[in-house]
Amino acid sequence: MLVWLAEYLTQYINGFNVFSYLTFRAILSALTALILSVYIGPRMIKALVRLQVGQTVRDDGPQSHLSKSGTPTMGGLMILLSVSVSGLLWANLANPYVWVVLFVLLSYGAIGFVDDYRKVVRKDPKGLIARWKYFWQSVVAIGVAVFLYWQAKPEETQLVLPFLKDVMPQLGLFYIILTYFVMVGTSNAVNLTDGLDGLAIMPTVMVAAAFALIAYLTGNVKFAEYLHIPYVRHASELVILCTALVGAGLGFLWFNTYPAQVFMGDVGSLALGGTLGIIAVLVRQEILLVIMGGVFVMETLSVILQVGSYKLRGRRIFRMAPIHHHYELKGWPEPRVIVRFWIISLILVLIGLATLKVR
Repeated sequence: MLVWLAEYLTQYINGFNVFSYLTFRAILSALTALILSVYIGPRMIKALVRLQVGQTVRDDGPQSHLSKSGTPTMGGLMILLSVSVSGLLWANLANPYVWVVLFVLLSYGAIGFVDDYRKVVRKDPKGLIARWKYFWQSVVAIGVAVFLYWQAKPEETQLVLPFLKDVMPQLGLFYIILTYFVMVGTSNAVNLTDGLDGLAIMPTVMVAAAFALIAYLTGNVKFAEYLHIPYVRHASELVILCTALVGAGLGFLWFNTYPAQVFMGDVGSLALGGTLGIIAVLVRQEILLVIMGGVFVMETLSVILQVGSYKLRGRRIFRMAPIHHHYELKGWPEPRVIVRFWIISLILVLIGLATLKVR
């Protein structure tokens, strides 16, 4: 929005030309989202407390979590609002990828909102029934995938393989299937990770920051050619949304850090996961998302293995799943689990970025 205004004003004052620089707008996007989330946070927390929108804690989990009962949830709304406002202000709204990402962010946020609302307002412990949650996630994912495939150029439906520069198989219709699984899978993976104070948001911030760099490189013809990755014509504006995610995430962490004043709820975790998934698809780095988002993958696999082992053998592999609860029950203090998972996430993000050069 402000890009168009700046373009108009440039003919009168040359100084407004600075808003045409992607890096400058990316910084402003991050700062805008950060300031908005920090400003909104206390007011939203007070409103959630007043409305008695408190978290219900399972009594079969770590005993240290019982004290968290009643902590306001649905704080992910501040992330959605901050990212949306910042993106609309600083991104070029003529870019279709901007609208695709915002659509996924808000659609998955709406699904999470319904789930949270039923749990904490209507006091329905089941929330949105799982099959309906997956159904609506699938509807959004398939709709987006078909739209992207319909308007994509051949190089925008290739599969980029880390470490290999000359092997980029054309996906064809499999692009739709891959997009579906990446979006739905990442959305639920972030949701499973969101079990400790700050555990999910910081890896999300790190991965979003990495994708900001990747989107910048993918959207630049020379850099894309140099790194042997597909040039994606609309990818550059995704930098603005990625940095908005970084700013909003850090602003939310201000209130979500241990001990948390607010939880993001499904409205935040489902939306953030779906957004990371669609960004990975748009910049053609789905496999890189698996590497950089390894903490999310680890959390998801721990649940799959635990359920599978219990159903097949009647025995549990972990003391509790997702795996962060396993380490809590082993006696690790919550802050230790959180920070160590952050460190693992940082290492994985750096490894993922390194693959862009090692090809």
